[in-house]
Amino acid sequence: MNKPLKIDILTLFPEAFSALDSSILKRAKASGKLEINLINIRDFSEDKHKKCDDYPYGGGAGMLMTPQPIYDAVKSVKKRNSHIVFASPSGKTLSPEIAQSLAKEKHLIFICGHYEGIDQRVIDLLKPEEISIGDYVLTGGELPTMVIIDCLSRFVPGVITKESLDEESFSNGMLEYPQYTHPQKFKGLEVPEVLLSGNHAEIAKWRKSESEKRTKERRSDLLK
Repeated sequence: MNKPLKIDILTLFPEAFSALDSSILKRAKASGKLEINLINIRDFSEDKHKKCDDYPYGGGAGMLMTPQPIYDAVKSVKKRNSHIVFASPSGKTLSPEIAQSLAKEKHLIFICGHYEGIDQRVIDLLKPEEISIGDYVLTGGELPTMVIIDCLSRFVPGVITKESLDEESFSNGMLEYPQYTHPQKFKGLEVPEVLLSGNHAEIAKWRKSESEKRTKERRSDLLK
């Protein structure tokens, strides 16, 4: 049996990650595909009050996470094969290709920033891969970290089926076609007749056409 992908999450708010204990990720952990550990950065603070933030030099709004607790927390789990990730608006935008690359790693360490972010020296010293989930700012790195982990986990062998990966949005450069299930008729809307035909060639043709149509209407930039 292959070793699970080990993921260590460094955060000031471990309780925020309860979503990782449900659905597909819960099954992935139970079956040994993923190992996810939560590490409280506050435990590594050398401040007698376990303080992990301070005012930024030069002034400005808000507080900044100090470097020492983060640095020591990373060092406590970092191995030779570790790959460090920091969710940041300044990073590369998350894509299926980035997620696939992360899923091939042996050990991932996620640093969750909070407040106004983290001291730049943490980034300069540890050189994490910075990843953004979009052009907007959140109150902390916990939510984007969960998004990245959920996304990459789908590419870990055995977490979901290969068929699901092959047919979902962006897998072939386009958005996914519309999907339907029971009942056949709902609020006056019916399932497209072709999907009831049993003709797999025609179904595949319809799905390709609908995928192209949806992509052209909603994300024409993907067709360039």
